[in-house]
Amino acid sequence: MLKDITIGQFFPGDSAVHRLDPRVKIVITIAFIIALFLAGGPISYGIVILFLAAVIKTSGISPKLVVRGLKPILFIIIFTAVLNLFYTPGEYIWQWGFLHISKEGIKVAIFMVLRLMLLIIATSMLTYTTSPIQLTDGLERLLSPLKKLHAPVHELSMMMSIALRFIPTLIEETEKIISAQKARGADFDSGNLVQRAKAMIPILVPLFISAFRRADELATAMECRLYRGDVGRTRMKQLKIERVDICAIILCTLIIAAVVTLGRFGL
Repeated sequence: MLKDITIGQFFPGDSAVHRLDPRVKIVITIAFIIALFLAGGPISYGIVILFLAAVIKTSGISPKLVVRGLKPILFIIIFTAVLNLFYTPGEYIWQWGFLHISKEGIKVAIFMVLRLMLLIIATSMLTYTTSPIQLTDGLERLLSPLKKLHAPVHELSMMMSIALRFIPTLIEETEKIISAQKARGADFDSGNLVQRAKAMIPILVPLFISAFRRADELATAMECRLYRGDVGRTRMKQLKIERVDICAIILCTLIIAAVVTLGRFGL
């Protein structure tokens, strides 16, 4: 299960999606999420799915990898579908005790599952195709107007990107600890839920120690490179809006406008 958590990982490439300006990718991702919540029917959801499928195809990221990233939230997806299926009021087509299924419940359950899956895939594509450094620079440039209010924009952007980058690192460390504990005879698969939870306690202590050690090593490495925050900092690669970025913005604007328009009519 831990191997299936892919959010926060970066897969280098030379596709058009990889070459997009990180600011454009962040804005498009936010706009996609907004459009996803404004979609109201099968046609608008179909446009959203086709757009996301085109992005995945263009990026060169394996669809199997994208689908594998949904496995860790499979329980949440099923739980959300069951709640909306059995507890949405409407015209009942089946009823047994306090459980009932309505036409509206089926529709809401399908759309909620699609919305949740597309939301995870879209946010994952942002980290798949954007390096941590680019993500930090993009966030900092987008939040730069807040500097006038003396907000620590650079520090916030750096912390967000480091937190995302630490996700796959901690997952890898957890797998190593579990393998080491199993080699010593630990059993994490048998017993009820409470027993399995207690069996995970020996993993937490070395995991926290490892996390603090890695954080201390990262802080030492940044200090050795004379990192002083945003003061006097220069960048090897300057962010520039290219033709491909403008084309991506225009295409995304047209698609979002179509989704919002169709969503208002329930299509």
